[in-house]
Amino acid sequence: MIKAITSLFSSSRPVVPVIPLNGLIAASSGAGLRRSGLNLIGLSKLLDKAFTTKRAAAVALLINSPGGSPVQSAIIASRIRELARKNDVPVISFVEDVAASGGYWLACAGDQIIANPASIIGSIGVVSAGFGFDRAIDKIGVDRRVYTSGISKSMLDPFRPENPDDVTHLKALQEDIHAQFIAMVKSRRGSRLNAADEMLFSGAFWTGQKSLELGLVDRLGDIRPVLQEQFGDKVMIRLMTMKKSLFGMGGGQMGITAGDQMVDVAIYKLEERLERMRYGL
Repeated sequence: MIKAITSLFSSSRPVVPVIPLNGLIAASSGAGLRRSGLNLIGLSKLLDKAFTTKRAAAVALLINSPGGSPVQSAIIASRIRELARKNDVPVISFVEDVAASGGYWLACAGDQIIANPASIIGSIGVVSAGFGFDRAIDKIGVDRRVYTSGISKSMLDPFRPENPDDVTHLKALQEDIHAQFIAMVKSRRGSRLNAADEMLFSGAFWTGQKSLELGLVDRLGDIRPVLQEQFGDKVMIRLMTMKKSLFGMGGGQMGITAGDQMVDVAIYKLEERLERMRYGL
């Protein structure tokens, strides 16, 4: 009898599924690798499950990402907005350590963005980085032999001297992606933005406290007290997770060895660490 009453009481409580969005945003290789990164292939089922949860009063995004692939950032955010409209469920983004670059793109999928005062927010820009080895191979006496059927096929080859035309082309691509990023932020944040474009979209980043002044976030706070404030003390906060294998890559894949998975995880972790270091984390 007591169990039945408890079950009846629980069934009337509002639920907020929480989707953890942690780590570097990186495309899946298509062979089961990089599943520890954030990409739509890895998140699709989790998103569907969260937005179809019974009695969902909202879906919370728990974000801790230094960014990564602009394409994956865009399609994940787009999928979140599509599910929110389809299921008529509001979305609340909670930022932990960092929501920068693509991480902030994901945060903008929320109807509200809530951060810690010390969170790192922003970096609304595009960056490409690499190395030039042309002088190194000259010094050790190595010839670089590249044969192409298109004059731009070897563009930005790190073993050749930098070509100004290649740099101009790359910068044009960056400006195009940057414009898309800016348009998305403006469409989601609108009149809440409280600073000049030259400042907000310069690629700079700020603390959560400063971001509140700039209108990049809506308030400061932590996930549990904020959800209890909005949906009552009895709200059920349900962390959504996917079952992972030993290496956090999902199920086994044909032709993918444990060694392959371990190497890929190590590379991914190094890339993520380097991205976090850009923000002093």
